[in-house]
Amino acid sequence: MGELLLITDDLRRGDRLARDLGTFRACRVHDLYEAAVPSVLPELIVGDVSALTSDAVLRMQRILKAVRGRGVPFLFLTHGNAARAEAQARVLGASGTLAAGAMTQALLAALEGLHRHEDPSAPAAVRHAGAARRFLADVFVPGRPVTPAAIDTGTGLIARAVAETGVRDWVLAVRRFDDATHQHCLLVAGLAASFAAQLGFAAADRHRLAKAALLHDVGKIHVPAEILNKPGRLTEAETAVMRQHPAHGHAMLAGRGFEAEMLAVVRSHHELLDGSGYPDGLKGAEIPDLVRLVTVCDIYAALTERRSYKPPMAVTKALGILDDMVGRLDGDLVQAFHPVARAIAA
Repeated sequence: MGELLLITDDLRRGDRLARDLGTFRACRVHDLYEAAVPSVLPELIVGDVSALTSDAVLRMQRILKAVRGRGVPFLFLTHGNAARAEAQARVLGASGTLAAGAMTQALLAALEGLHRHEDPSAPAAVRHAGAARRFLADVFVPGRPVTPAAIDTGTGLIARAVAETGVRDWVLAVRRFDDATHQHCLLVAGLAASFAAQLGFAAADRHRLAKAALLHDVGKIHVPAEILNKPGRLTEAETAVMRQHPAHGHAMLAGRGFEAEMLAVVRSHHELLDGSGYPDGLKGAEIPDLVRLVTVCDIYAALTERRSYKPPMAVTKALGILDDMVGRLDGDLVQAFHPVARAIAA
C-alpha cells in the first residue's frame, strides 16, 4: 500500500496530523518551504496550509506537479476564510476539501471516500455543502432569533446544490461533517429537495418542502451538547430530554413570522399515523401532508447516517425498514421515496 503525503506549512501541526492519519496509511510529512520536492510518488495527498499566500500556492503547484500521478486524490484542508481557501483549492486541482478543524473520524472518512473514488464531483458538492454548513453555524445558535428570511436563504443554497450536483454527491459531501446535528439537518433538507423534484412539485412547493426539512430539528440547539454528541445510545432520561426538541423548536419559531405549516413540521415530524409518535400522539388525518413528507426523509437520513455508535446503514436495508413502517408512515410517500434512495445508491 502506497504512502500518504502530507504537505504542510507548520511541521508541528503536520506531525500531530500525521499521527492521526497513521491509522489509515503510512504518512510522510513534507515542509512546504523545504527547497527540495519530496522523493515519493504517493497514493494520496493532503494539503494543510494555513497561510495560503501567492508564494504558498506556487510552492504547492510545484510540489504537486512533481509528485501527483494521474488520478491521485488530493484532499485540501481549509483554514480561515473558507470561501477563499476553497477557491484556491480549485486552482490547485484538489479532489475535495474539508475544514481543517474537522474531527479525525471525518478526515479519515473523507480520505477513504476519495481513495475509493466515491466523490468524483467534489469539490463542487463539498463547496456547496460547506457553504450550507456555515449558514447553519451562523443561524442555529442558542439565543439568536431564527428568521424566515434567513431560512429562505439557506433553503436556496441547498436547493441549488442538489439541482447542480445531484442528491448522491450532496449526501456524500454532507456525510463528511463531524457535527451530527448539522449533518442531519443538511441531509434531510437535501433529501427533501430531491424528493420534491421526484414528486414533480412546482418550484414554490419544492422550496416549501426543503425549507420545512431544514427547520425541522431547530429545537435541538436547546438540547445539551453532551446528549447530542454522546458516543453511544441514550439512556431513558436522556431520551426524554431529546424528545423535548420538537416543542422547543415550535416555541422558538412561534410568533416570528413562520407559516403555520412550517411550525407544524417542527413540532410534529416525530408523529406517526398510528398515534405512536410524539409529542402529541397525533393520528392519521391529524398529521399534515408536509409533515408526512419530512418524516420519511428524516427517518431515512437517521438510518443511513454514520454515528459514533453505529456505521451507516445500507440503502436497501434502510428502504426495507421504511417499507415495514407503512401504516405508521404514508405508504404512497414511502414508495415515491424509493427512486430518491436509488439515486443515492447508484
